[in-house]
Amino acid sequence: MSFLAYKVGRCLLRYRLQQAGMSQQELSEKLGVTKQQINSYVLNKRMMSLRIAKNISSIINCNIEELYEWVEVGD
Repeated sequence: MSFLAYKVGRCLLRYRLQQAGMSQQELSEKLGVTKQQINSYVLNKRMMSLRIAKNISSIINCNIEELYEWVEVGD
């Protein structure tokens, strides 16, 4: 039985923030982190923890899976 495996691609947070009409600064304030931390996610310099990703998805009203591209790597 084969299945598809995935790896995390680029962060889609910039796009999701635009969809939500929210700035990085606003998100950082709601999340209680620095704007620089949010910017590091947007620029793919840092990977979100599961806790941060879940909280961001809740704040901007998207599914947690929608915060990153998912790249198929085969089985």
